[in-house]
Amino acid sequence: MLFNSVPFIFVFLPVAVIGYFILAKIASGKFSKIWLIICSLFFYAYWNPIYIFLIVGSMIVNFSISKCFSQNLNRKIRKGAIVLGILFNIGLLGYFKYVDFFIKNINAVFQTEIAMLHIMLPLAISFFTFQQIAYLVDRYKGNYTDPKLSTYLLFVTFFPQLIAGPIVHHKEMMPQFENEENKRINWDNIARGLFIFIIGLTKKVAIADTVAIWANAGFQNYENLSTIDAWLTSLSYTTQLYFDFSGYCDMAIGIGLLFNIKLPVNFFSPYKARNIQDFWNRWHMTLTRFLTHYIYIPLGGNRKGISRTYVNILIVFFISGIWHGAGWTFIIWGMLHGIASVIVRLMKKINLSFPWVVSWFLTFIFVNTTWVYFRATSFDQANTIIKKMFLFEYNYEYPIRKFFNKPMEIFAAGNEYDFILFHLDNPKIIVASLFVLLLISFIGRNSIELLEGFKTNLTNIAFVQLLVAITLVVIFFINKNSEFLYFNF
Repeated sequence: MLFNSVPFIFVFLPVAVIGYFILAKIASGKFSKIWLIICSLFFYAYWNPIYIFLIVGSMIVNFSISKCFSQNLNRKIRKGAIVLGILFNIGLLGYFKYVDFFIKNINAVFQTEIAMLHIMLPLAISFFTFQQIAYLVDRYKGNYTDPKLSTYLLFVTFFPQLIAGPIVHHKEMMPQFENEENKRINWDNIARGLFIFIIGLTKKVAIADTVAIWANAGFQNYENLSTIDAWLTSLSYTTQLYFDFSGYCDMAIGIGLLFNIKLPVNFFSPYKARNIQDFWNRWHMTLTRFLTHYIYIPLGGNRKGISRTYVNILIVFFISGIWHGAGWTFIIWGMLHGIASVIVRLMKKINLSFPWVVSWFLTFIFVNTTWVYFRATSFDQANTIIKKMFLFEYNYEYPIRKFFNKPMEIFAAGNEYDFILFHLDNPKIIVASLFVLLLISFIGRNSIELLEGFKTNLTNIAFVQLLVAITLVVIFFINKNSEFLYFNF
């Protein structure tokens, strides 16, 4: 069930919200919390029912291990428990996400023929694994008290953030779940939640899924791209990923507000960043927070000398890369960002700087180029596209517009191509659209800024109605329900 699907928007979400507040009013906050846990588990099981045993088992094991961190137990038991807990979580993630990757590389290096297991990656395992590791570590350090079981279960499974983040922290979520004031209807939060949810929904279905057509066409035909085509392809994916991920983050925040739950900001205009460190303070902010607090700082951070600091940075970005996907292209993407982060630190150390426009431009070009590795299915595909971007070739026989000449008829239900309302074989449309969308990401106010200034007035009502109309046209007539890109991680 997707956030951008008709069953979720018009059936599941209303039932979950209405049931939550009815139970809170006629019964108690305890029952409304249990209701939300049941809804979240149903939401998770909707994808693949068998994996509900995985997430439930993971929660039971982690919650049980956390009981060993009581202060009256001796230090050896507590230390053994934290080691066991971390190994359990990493082992579970490693088995489901990385075992085939390791088998493939072992076969390549040692010329063996070990059979691949072809294990289906359980949804959200990368996210709830990190959340529970952070919880165990803080419980071990005595930084958090023992919560109720129902609060813990809801912390892990809360469906707005379950599938693709943000990677929430127990200290910011558990108190909200236990606050009885949050069990009462707050019409202001509902209005604000619907406002940002609609913005996110429009980003996803009307923008990201449309731009994806251009990005996919370019990556599928990468060998025939000219330099201009390669840049259009990379910029299309850069734009797609921006609006896809920010759209999901907006929708998650909006759904949370419907339940009076404030999720952490996870996306804040990353393409406005003036260096790569600034980028990671704006992109997937909760992942950056986890990697900083639970990996970088325990490794020593910047406290053990310059060389060790740079090594720690590279380790963190290696983990970031492989966390996103079990493939060498993800690892290279992560390491490139790590190297760029080290370079930024070196520049600061020697007091070398550029005018902010130059810094911003170089940062964006770097991010756009490295996204090619993030999207590519192989080194050959990534390297070919990047070479074409910078070698200034032109392919007269196969210009990229030949890959886009599949017009869509809006009222043809079940159309094979599911394309947007106009012919996509016109390069002017592609260039103009990308220019406008990227300009919005460069200088426009982001969704969080719009939400902070939100007031229930005629202007905002008209704005929301326009977005709803656009979105409904796309959902019902184009009928395109694609997954969010971060669902794959």
